[in-house]
Amino acid sequence: MLSFEEFSVNCARVRERVAEACRLCGRNPEDVRLLPVTKNHPVEAPLYAARAGFAAVGENRVQETELKRSEYFTQSAAPLRWELIGHLQSNKARNAVRLFDRIQSVDSIALVQKLERFCDELGRERLPILLQANAGNDPAKFGTGDFDALRSLTEAALSGAHLQLDGLMCVAPIDDDSLETAKRCFDTLRIWRDRLETEFGRPLPELSMGMSHDLAPAVAAGSTMIRIGTALFGERDYSRP
Repeated sequence: MLSFEEFSVNCARVRERVAEACRLCGRNPEDVRLLPVTKNHPVEAPLYAARAGFAAVGENRVQETELKRSEYFTQSAAPLRWELIGHLQSNKARNAVRLFDRIQSVDSIALVQKLERFCDELGRERLPILLQANAGNDPAKFGTGDFDALRSLTEAALSGAHLQLDGLMCVAPIDDDSLETAKRCFDTLRIWRDRLETEFGRPLPELSMGMSHDLAPAVAAGSTMIRIGTALFGERDYSRP
């Protein structure tokens, strides 16, 4: 694990890249947040993030988050939100409702219904979520790649008593022409978001899209949240449980 000083240098570099991407497309850098992705990193990663002033971190797995979150709060009193950005299996949904401050990877009506039910059973009044769309139509990615299906998923999420729909997320395909492919994916997600806002008459302000390698086209397309892991914390240790 790198030092906090090295992490701080990495943060500055990533923020410079975001600022330059914003300058090129005429956006305010303050409108684009970084979400440090701490998956497969030790507890020092969220500790560094909180120390640097980040309000939230992103994790991929329920079990890893449960252990890391517990360890974090034995070492720090600093408030920190935990967001699930990885695929959520239905058998982990109950624990996800208990652990996460927001779930970004809601990708089916069945999962919406489970989250609603577990919120009710656990007494959780409000659970913020994002809907995951496969805007790049990549068979290796989760989420719906069809707008009509996304509309139905949006309707289901808005009809419940406990889910707070904040917006959409996606993961761009990676191929030989990745930046152009990513641009098409991100533009599609923004268009779908705009159509949903119009059809349902309510704002969906969050667009979680873009990572370290494709943050520039994500910013240009309107991303409000860039998910950054290795560029902040260094290489992951995949031997971690």
